[in-house]
Amino acid sequence: MKRTVVVLTAVLAALGIAPAAQAARPASLVLLGDSYASGTGAGDYQDGTAGNCWRSNNSYGEQVAARLRAQGRLASSANVTCSGAATADLSRPFKDRPAQLDALRRDTTLVLLTIGTNDIDYAAYGGTCIQADCTGAPTEEILAKLPAMGRNVTATLTEIHKRSPYARTILVGYGRQVSTSDNPPGATLDPICGDGILTTEERRDGNKVADGLDATLRSAARTASLKGANVTFASPFAHPERFDGHALCEAGTPFLRGFDALAPGQEGPEAVFHPNQQGQAALATLVRV
Repeated sequence: MKRTVVVLTAVLAALGIAPAAQAARPASLVLLGDSYASGTGAGDYQDGTAGNCWRSNNSYGEQVAARLRAQGRLASSANVTCSGAATADLSRPFKDRPAQLDALRRDTTLVLLTIGTNDIDYAAYGGTCIQADCTGAPTEEILAKLPAMGRNVTATLTEIHKRSPYARTILVGYGRQVSTSDNPPGATLDPICGDGILTTEERRDGNKVADGLDATLRSAARTASLKGANVTFASPFAHPERFDGHALCEAGTPFLRGFDALAPGQEGPEAVFHPNQQGQAALATLVRV
């Protein structure tokens, strides 16, 4: 019987399902990652982080922490996310701040992470789409970077497991930033959707990258799980009922910042194509703990 329990526990861990006793234990939470994780573009930034790491109290990680706190299920939390971080930056000082992975402890039980786009220069690609033409060669170049990014993310997930062997890591994806087609007629849209800025062809190629990014992250999580890490991948694509219609240039309430982020007093280019407060709230619903 004892052996059966051990085997069942191992199977549940591999599937990302915590046993009931473990699930009820207050979480020791660490928030890791880049601008999507920090909440760049979502406002209400923590002291000393505006203009650098852009850690928002509206980020999906902080919303999950607040949910757990309200339920009496949060023992501790540490938010070390930082805008602009690539996988390599998690293990070294970045923007004059300690390495993010150093926040992990042996008794950490829950890690939330979004990472990968800075490994492939996704922001620069988005800038090309806005300012020039990102179809064809620019798209093929960024797609060619995805396999290396996937290996980097797998290594990061494995390192998290090494440092925090009892932790469940939830890798949260990026989803879709722009529509896959022309502007819907009659809809009030951000100026980024104006004529000649993001053409239909650019939107189509850009979404090839978004799809490839999501598939690569899913594969990285699966590979890390096979190496023994307790990893769950949470993808916006898995919940179209929550996200469809809310990308830029779609008819629903936008979940992302566009050229509105360039207005005086706003965050500037760093926030373009990043989730706003509603977008971060939607990402928080993906995290089931």
